[in-house]
Amino acid sequence: MAQNSDPASSRHSVCCRLARLLLTSLLLGACVTRGDLRLDTESAARVRYAGVLRGTGTTSLAVGSTLVLATPVVLAVYHHNQDKVAELQERLAECARMAEHQVNSAHFGNRPPTREECGEELEVDGCPEPITRAMLLGRQKHTVALTCARDVLTRLWPRPFSIEQRYRYYPHSRILETISREKEQQLIERRCPEDLWGSIKPDIVLHSDYNLLQAAIIIDLKFPCPPSNRPRWRDYGRESAYDGSNQGQVYKRALGGEVLLLTPKGYHR
Repeated sequence: MAQNSDPASSRHSVCCRLARLLLTSLLLGACVTRGDLRLDTESAARVRYAGVLRGTGTTSLAVGSTLVLATPVVLAVYHHNQDKVAELQERLAECARMAEHQVNSAHFGNRPPTREECGEELEVDGCPEPITRAMLLGRQKHTVALTCARDVLTRLWPRPFSIEQRYRYYPHSRILETISREKEQQLIERRCPEDLWGSIKPDIVLHSDYNLLQAAIIIDLKFPCPPSNRPRWRDYGRESAYDGSNQGQVYKRALGGEVLLLTPKGYHR
């Protein structure tokens, strides 16, 4: 982190920025039913993944399992049954494609958003500041895809998994601890962002055993807007606890295991 001649002022600036980020995230969840779209999580869980996507022209993933190539631990969990690993990989990929298709269809019909539409600022009811359409679409797609992923993992992953679990990570001492959802919500509602400063929140963590502080693989969902944009890990800035690193690097250091991006077009290392 950059040095500041006024530590109190610097700390206040960091806290204010984090407060706005946390508030935006919270309000985006409340604003997720903008327009004609109703992203009821119970309904999303019932969507038949392959059925939604048949006829969209989506091709299957390349031969060879990305999850197996990423880490042999995943293959070991399935007792070296590559078919089961491939099924898990494909079902999770279908969740991303289904979310992209469902949300885009609700907003744009049978087409993806344009670059101009992605950058458009929206006044969303209940939100204090305008947000870009890309932000709103991404939040909505995450809601649908993660509900779908929870259902897939409950059926197909034989070990524990975590979805949107927030962790507190101390990089110098290499200490990691979980923050409960109740505690996280309390801190957000009480406007205490300094207590969440330096925390991380990956989308999906697959554990190979019952040590919930260790990952076999970490998967983060990305929905580029427009779809032609290249997916990438978010870089941490100078005012963060991880200046010079990106999300994937920090996730790997904190939880171990391999890290992957999952988009509607497939997996990325």
